[in-house]
Amino acid sequence: MQKRFKELTEREILGLAIQNEEEDGRIYGEFADALRESYPATAEMFEEMRQEEVGHRDRLFEQFRERFGERIPLLRRENVKGFLERKPLWLVRPLGVNAARKHARLMEMEAVRFYQRAADRVTHAGTRELLNKLADEERKHTETAGTLEEKHLTEHARATEDASHKKLFLLQVVQPGLAGLMDGSVSTLAPLFAAAYATHKTWDAFLVGMAASVGAGISMGFAESLSDDGSLTGRGSPWIRGLVTGGMTTAGGLGHTLPFLIKNFHVAITVAIFVVCVELATISWIRHRYMDTPVLQAAFLVVVGGLLVFLTGILIGSS
Repeated sequence: MQKRFKELTEREILGLAIQNEEEDGRIYGEFADALRESYPATAEMFEEMRQEEVGHRDRLFEQFRERFGERIPLLRRENVKGFLERKPLWLVRPLGVNAARKHARLMEMEAVRFYQRAADRVTHAGTRELLNKLADEERKHTETAGTLEEKHLTEHARATEDASHKKLFLLQVVQPGLAGLMDGSVSTLAPLFAAAYATHKTWDAFLVGMAASVGAGISMGFAESLSDDGSLTGRGSPWIRGLVTGGMTTAGGLGHTLPFLIKNFHVAITVAIFVVCVELATISWIRHRYMDTPVLQAAFLVVVGGLLVFLTGILIGSS
């Protein structure tokens, strides 16, 4: 059962403050460890913030020992009403640098409010003075974080971290999304156009395309999410990669399936072929833009592959 803040004794307030500083220092340390490989400058910033939290904790320890001895009450944020619910963001690997900085700002805001309210609740002069000082120091943490960013995030460091961020974006979003889009756009061509030319019925072709697109999306999504957990490769959450891959696979197939909702067969085929051309051009551009593939090479590989599958579907459906 949670306690209300106004029900806490001064001993519990000091104990809670110690627990808070220990947890915040641990979180900043986790941030530093998680970001050190890809974002070393930001990791150093969080390491200095961790050391500041350690200093706050030691001052609170000294005050607690003087007044209440060695036994600290086991009281945490989740035991007191009014604290923000904290999701274990710092345990996520790989950790997003922007998400870490945003989370740190929220931690600082919460710490300021806590020390302000705690100082209003206590009557002991020494404790009140310490809590007010800590409130002022936490209030300055935003400025401190800015100073630390200027200190550690030099122009060269920012350029290096931006390159790392781009690499992570490629690994975690673009690469699985591109794989899904290519698979959905190309692999569904053969069954869709085979059904269309075999039956000359747009609705039948639409059903085949829907089944192929959704089935391929589910298959690719599970295949990607089970390929690795991202802990060693840095490719991010397997669930997110699976959703991106599965969603883009389905979208790639639906693009040239939806035209078969048109009842006129020849119009539907014409529109579907146009959509296929747009899809292949889009895939070629993405490969050139994000994968540094030369334009002609990207277009040749994608268009030739798509054309072969497309012709296969027509030949089988027309036979």
